[in-house]
Amino acid sequence: MAAADLRAELDSLLLQLLGELEELEAKRAALNARVEEGWLSLSKARYAMGAKSVGPLQYASRMEPQLCVCTSEAQDGLQKFWVVRAGTQTPEEVGPREAGLRRRKGLTRMADREPSPAPQDPLNWFGILVPHSLRQAQASFREGLQLAAEMATLQIRINWGRSQLRGLQEKLKQLELGAAQPGITEAGQ
Repeated sequence: MAAADLRAELDSLLLQLLGELEELEAKRAALNARVEEGWLSLSKARYAMGAKSVGPLQYASRMEPQLCVCTSEAQDGLQKFWVVRAGTQTPEEVGPREAGLRRRKGLTRMADREPSPAPQDPLNWFGILVPHSLRQAQASFREGLQLAAEMATLQIRINWGRSQLRGLQEKLKQLELGAAQPGITEAGQ
């Protein structure tokens, strides 16, 4: 690979890396804003309902997640993170759960059925008519979780780009040293 081609690839990779760093900084600022907004809305809800009405004593005895963070490997070999609802299945999970035979028809027993995987809304722990600020806090924290997953994916791409950049810099350095060495030995003779 010629030095000019290597420099052009290095420049394009550097521009891509700088764009991703700028995007990461914007997402960090948005995440900080969402978390700050969530805590402020939560404090407004505590003020409206009373400090003892919104607290750990109202938490359910058995909590189930509403959102899950999933990961997969993309085509380029990098990991990707995303947020899904807890009741939904990812494409990898669809299909038979057991390798054996299944009974297709016949009587179904109530005891054999699994409980429905629909998780209860945590806002119901605090009453039926919750303040709007509590709903805003929940939405802010959900958006924050989505941003955190996007940031993790972006950070992995940035780390990969940095390693590629270092590799290209090393190749360019070796190419320039290889081109400079013959000139020094000829001038010395």
